Amino acid sequence: MDRTRRIWPRLAAPAGLAVALLFAWEFAVRGGLIAAEFLPAPTDLAGRFITEVTSGPLLEYTRVTLLEALLGTLIAVLVAVPVGYLIARVVWVDLAVTPYVTASQAIPAVALAPLLALWIGYGLTPIAILCAIVAFFPMLVTTVLGVRALPSDVIEAARLDGANWWQSLLWVEAPLAMPSVLAGLRAGTALSITGAVVGEFTMGGRGLGMLLTLYRDANDTEGLFATLVMLVILAVGLFTILRVLEAVLASRSRARTSDSAQTPADDEFQLVAPAAAQ
Repeated sequence: MDRTRRIWPRLAAPAGLAVALLFAWEFAVRGGLIAAEFLPAPTDLAGRFITEVTSGPLLEYTRVTLLEALLGTLIAVLVAVPVGYLIARVVWVDLAVTPYVTASQAIPAVALAPLLALWIGYGLTPIAILCAIVAFFPMLVTTVLGVRALPSDVIEAARLDGANWWQSLLWVEAPLAMPSVLAGLRAGTALSITGAVVGEFTMGGRGLGMLLTLYRDANDTEGLFATLVMLVILAVGLFTILRVLEAVLASRSRARTSDSAQTPADDEFQLVAPAAAQ
């Protein structure tokens, strides 16, 4: 009951603000305060979005953008997590790599896109690589922070128990650092959606970025807003899925820790109970 009372204000406050803003927006457009050509009413936008989803090209373009973003996220994970672990554990890797990784963040993604098109060509591959570049940095930073925050006494205890480097990494370090890694994965996945749109703006394609370009050239404001709403749904949906995955992994980790903590007590009870019976 107390938990429900704490959660309710967190849900009601943003929902109430959203409803108030939508009502004000609708009233301003219907009352002529804002021209519908520049900012269509929410009800008109909702109708256009439903039309685009049911009978328009929106879902097909969304599928392409989602594929590009997911492929870029996968590439970023495969590179950022090992590099982040090495930066956290090996001093000379930290000294050698970190300055270049930091400097790379000064280069905007829109400036890299023409170079990727020149080097690789057009299509899925360069856009996925651009998504990976955009998503790489937050994954790297959270991995480094997560590994450096690991309790050294736990790792030393595992090694004293006979665990080798691979066993310690797999069964001790990886589960403890997983929340930080997943936090970076959430942020990187959302950014990869942006990377896909930027790549489609500059390199073409059949995704939502190209659809935005087509609606912009046609001065179709409702189509632009419908596409932007789909981009928001994509980013929030992927972020929520990863958040749920993180919660599931955290609950399993807590349950595993609880079971391991209860096992010695259970063994002690099994030894003491027959003695007491005698």
